[in-house]
This record gives sequence, structure tokens and C-alpha cells, in this order.
Amino acid sequence: MSIYGKYENALKYAMSSLVKSIEDYDNQHFLQHSHHLYEHLNYRIKSDESMRDKCDRKLLPQTEKSALCDIKDAIGLRVVTRFVDDIFELVKFIETLENCKVVNKKDFVTSPKDNGYRSYHMILAVTVPFYDVLGNNPGTFYAEVQLRTIAMDTWAALEHEMTYKHEVSSRELIQAELKRCADELASCDITMQTIRDLIREG
Repeated sequence: MSIYGKYENALKYAMSSLVKSIEDYDNQHFLQHSHHLYEHLNYRIKSDESMRDKCDRKLLPQTEKSALCDIKDAIGLRVVTRFVDDIFELVKFIETLENCKVVNKKDFVTSPKDNGYRSYHMILAVTVPFYDVLGNNPGTFYAEVQLRTIAMDTWAALEHEMTYKHEVSSRELIQAELKRCADELASCDITMQTIRDLIREG
């Protein structure tokens, strides 16, 4: 049986509601400005196996409450944009959603991690017309949203591959090169943003 138990359908509803809100806003933006805010919107519910593994790593019991309340990324969204400004445009929109409350946010775009990682992270409490694991109706289910540019996403995929590959020769050299590459990509993102702004100014 899934670790999400009888709450799995409510979890799917919460994810679908959040995804639809973002998709609708993007479509509205396209009608008004003739361009989309993002290139890709990927979403998933963390698999049963992955969630159980995360419970173990956090020394939590493998229960519905651990998966849906103590851990707050059962729902995951990744929004990949072309330009940095589009990240913050989407963040502002998400903060206005009536059925969502921002529980936590971390701006690694403005203040990147030491290794060069850049992305904007949000933890959202999504309200849905279902019981949650604490017995509330409307209930609350949590989602993690990551927003990043195409350049940031490409870098993160490469860094993730290096991090989780157990046997990597010259790891320190690769980490240094990744950091240098992250800085160059960030500079490129800024330049691309500037060029787009100049084009729009006419």
C-alpha cells in the first residue's frame, strides 16, 4: 500500500490545482504579451519508494503523517524559464494564489550557494476540499516549487549527476570547473535578459 494511503487522491488534486493555476496564468500572459513565461513545467508526486527512503534518512516513521505533514515535498514542481525576470514574475503570481500559502522560500538566484547552484525554491501549503492527514477539511497538502532558467537547469542536472555518482576521478577539479561554469552561465543569463529588455524597448 502507498505511504500516502487514502490521501493519495487529495494529493493529486492539490498538484493538479497548482499546475492548472500556473498554466492558466502563463496562457493569459501569452495572450497579453505574445510570449510564454516558461519553457517547461514538470511535476510529480514523489514515489512511494522515494518517500519511504526520505523518511528513513530523516529518522521519521514511514507513516502518512510523515509523508504528508512532516516532509513537505510530496508534490514537486519544476518551472524552467528562458529569462531570470520570468522567475520572479512567476514567484509574484504564486504568492497571490488564494488556495496557497508560502511556508518557506529560498532565493538561490540572487544569493547562489557556494558551489554555484542557482534556483528559486518555494514550499507551499495548498488548501483543497478534502480531509488531510490531521483531520482538517478543507485540508492542507504541501508542495515544493523550483524555478530556474534553462541555463540553471542544465547546470543543476550536471552537478546532480556528479554528486550522486559514487566514483568520480578528479572530483575537486570538476567541482571547481562547475563553479566557474555556473558563474559564466549566470553572466550569460544577465546578458540575455538585458538584450531582451533592449529589444522590447524598441
